[in-house]
Amino acid sequence: GYTGVLDRLLAGLGASRPLAEVSGEELACLLEQLWGQRAPATWNRNRGAVAAWLSWCAASRLPAPVLPASAERRREHLNATRAIPRPAIDRALTRRDLPLREKTLWRMLYETAARASEVLALNIDDLDLDARRAPIRSKGGDTEWICWGSGTAHLLPRLIRGRQAGPVFLSERRPGPARRPAARDLCPATGRARLGYDRARILFTRHTRVDLHQLRHSAATHLGEQGIPLQLIMAKTRHRNPRTAMRYVRPGAEAVAEITALLDLHADEASLLFNL
Repeated sequence: GYTGVLDRLLAGLGASRPLAEVSGEELACLLEQLWGQRAPATWNRNRGAVAAWLSWCAASRLPAPVLPASAERRREHLNATRAIPRPAIDRALTRRDLPLREKTLWRMLYETAARASEVLALNIDDLDLDARRAPIRSKGGDTEWICWGSGTAHLLPRLIRGRQAGPVFLSERRPGPARRPAARDLCPATGRARLGYDRARILFTRHTRVDLHQLRHSAATHLGEQGIPLQLIMAKTRHRNPRTAMRYVRPGAEAVAEITALLDLHADEASLLFNL
């Protein structure tokens, strides 16, 4: 995804131009052209990739422009309906027409409540199949553990059967010579590359009409609906800030409907009349 953003930027700027000749205003104009009409989250993700690249250039003592205030991050509006109902998740994870890779990935994302990028970065030698856990590198760079349940434990051995090393989740075909990834992202047995986040996201949306990150959001919400304390939910999702975790631990529509029934005065009156 990062490379794709920079490739589009390069096509718009011109591949032969020195970076020192590119102004921040020109970059901002091109960003607006490419992603200005997209959702705030899309704008922020692509703008963040460009900003990270410019920061790397500056740290490497390369002459790099600075993005102006017109290209700042945009506010993302909170969607209180992002949690997928449990029956819908169950239907999605038990579909018979799903490939084994998607079935394993989606179930693992839900049962671990991990970020998709963390799970996609797993290698076979990271997996502790007996303990049902694996170490991952968190956003802050720390090494932490994710744990999965019986559904993932049943599918994982089938997915990696015959392979001893390389990425757990592989793309459908071998990469072409122009897009050959690093050795750590290639399976030594099949020559296929690690499955990328963008491809995984597109496939999930195609099958379910919702976003891949909603599996993590839904896992945290469903734990909260079952009365699990916030501290344990934070340990599961590995959030450090309670205020950040509270954004995910919001009761879904089913939980709200259930407690609403407790306020139903007509039900109490009907019960009283029946008893009389």
